Amino acid sequence: MSNVKIICDHLIENIEKVIVGKRETVELAVISLLCQGHLLIEDVPGVGKTMLARSLARSLGCSFSRIQFTPDMLPSDVTGVSIFNQISHEFEFRQGPIMAQVVLTDEINRATPKTQAALLEAMEERQVTVDGLTHKLPRPFIVMATQNPIEYEGTFPLPEAQLDRFFLRVRLGYPEADEEIEVLDRQQFRHPIDAIDPVTSADQISDAQEEVKKIYVAPGVKRYIVELTRRTRDYPEVYLGASPRGSLTLYRAGQARAAMHGREFVLPDDIKSLAEAALGHRVILGPAARLRDLTTAEVVTEILDSVAVPGGDLTGES
Repeated sequence: MSNVKIICDHLIENIEKVIVGKRETVELAVISLLCQGHLLIEDVPGVGKTMLARSLARSLGCSFSRIQFTPDMLPSDVTGVSIFNQISHEFEFRQGPIMAQVVLTDEINRATPKTQAALLEAMEERQVTVDGLTHKLPRPFIVMATQNPIEYEGTFPLPEAQLDRFFLRVRLGYPEADEEIEVLDRQQFRHPIDAIDPVTSADQISDAQEEVKKIYVAPGVKRYIVELTRRTRDYPEVYLGASPRGSLTLYRAGQARAAMHGREFVLPDDIKSLAEAALGHRVILGPAARLRDLTTAEVVTEILDSVAVPGGDLTGES
């Protein structure tokens, strides 16, 4: 797993030239990439959501496109459209911005549900269908979406089906005072993202994604993952708990985090550190939770506190 760790270290170091003091969030973004998952970056304006996505994209030797969602955008503006060629007398497919390896969808909740739905097939099947013809997306492929959770005017909340397509949800939060001063210093003459160069290639990322799948997960850790997910379904104030896709997300993300730290086996601490990012957006709270001002993060924390942590041999070397 040393190759995976080296790639991750280079990526994180490169991204941290732009994103200051958010190591945990940057790690989650890289974990999502290693697991071939999509990332939802949700936070208030101005904390670096778009910069996180752009700096990750520029750190990769991959094709990149950005989609700025607006209420008047059509599905064909995302997937592409077939144009009739009057010379050849045939329809030609003109690729949309989704046909890239790294796709940044800015302010995804500003698009109408019809346009948001155009992303579902791409995110889940790694393909788009236009006029009955299926077009494969390049690999590796990752969608990084940003949204503002406190602005509701002119927005369309993501449906549960699409939220479930996102591998992890992360938040950046406000920086500490010293970190904010460092941001000012770094941008005195130019934005640091202008100085970022790729530190890895598409082939290296694809190889790392396959290596991650070889990480050992002990039976006790698997049961721990499933129990955490099942508890979200039985929680009294939860209207809808996490699906089995939530369990698979924790499983894969745990493998990636272990590889990122140079281990060949998953620890319960890996799962605990990933639980909120993997399950929080998959939990729909009921009316009673809103009366208590309960958040999904608090629900996941309470569940973590209530489930016994597995022990014994977790290395698979017995």
